[in-house]
Amino acid sequence: MTLSSVICVITLNNKIYDLLRWLNSHVIAIPLFLLLILLIFFLIMSAFFLKLTQRSTNYLEEITKVLQIISSGNLDINIPIKTNDEFGELARIINNITIKQKSLLEEERSWERTKNELITNVSHDLRTPLTSILGYVELISKQKYSDEIKFQQYAEIIHEKCIQLKNLIDDLFEYSKLNSREFAVNKTNVNLGQLLEQVIIGFIPTLEKQEMEYRIILGKVKVLVFADPILLARLFDNLISNAINYGKDGKCIDVELLQETNEAIIKIANYGEDIPKEDLPHIFERLYRVEKSRSRHKGGSGLGLAIVKSIVEIHNGKVTVANTDGKTIFEVRLNSK
Repeated sequence: MTLSSVICVITLNNKIYDLLRWLNSHVIAIPLFLLLILLIFFLIMSAFFLKLTQRSTNYLEEITKVLQIISSGNLDINIPIKTNDEFGELARIINNITIKQKSLLEEERSWERTKNELITNVSHDLRTPLTSILGYVELISKQKYSDEIKFQQYAEIIHEKCIQLKNLIDDLFEYSKLNSREFAVNKTNVNLGQLLEQVIIGFIPTLEKQEMEYRIILGKVKVLVFADPILLARLFDNLISNAINYGKDGKCIDVELLQETNEAIIKIANYGEDIPKEDLPHIFERLYRVEKSRSRHKGGSGLGLAIVKSIVEIHNGKVTVANTDGKTIFEVRLNSK
């Protein structure tokens, strides 16, 4: 073997040794490096997951605390919407339920107040004529009257108060029936002109007694509506009766029927003293009276206009009242055919 060959062999051996040494060191280091990278990634992901979980857990705890407050009866609190995930959607649903529940409770309280006011007012209205009846019956039963004329006067007062009681009780039943969910409406085609004429004819004796006149204005075109004729008759009866009671000084009432596009418009007006502006927004409320003592003297139940409003609403119509040019006009709008 020559010297050059020996040198080549030595050089090759050194290179092989260096390669083996590099491989030995790096083959062990690479897995360790990869393992280190994986460990760091796992730690970062774990920290991120824990952070995310902690935020969700805190939000869930906040939702739970608010629910506990709501369950105690406090409906004025809302859950803040912090995320767009399932927890945020849960918060939105709870807030909507709370708002609806609060609305239902307020409506229930309102109905409770209305019921109590209705009972109080009705009790007073029943007691007033009943007290008079009992008083005059006692006078008659004890023969505390001077002559037959006085006896007749007492009997007439008793009769008048009995009619007042009957009207009040009838109105109460009518109003209660109209606002019952089980109330059935029997609709058919109704000729409004004919119906108005029939109703006003029934008031002729009352008008003559009060020395009043009426004017009825009907267009040439027949106006038809799909409605319950009995309820409409009661509606117009109440409005005309109201016009007579409060329009005596004007000595006249007007009944007018118009049609505009798909609406039938009925106007019933009386002349005389206007309804005060502060009373106009409340005129259709239950047992609301303008000049309460005067209304009781007239024998009104305080439910007539509330019944009018209920009947109009059953027919998806609208009723309004206004003072115009020295007269009070009640206007009813119904869908026409």
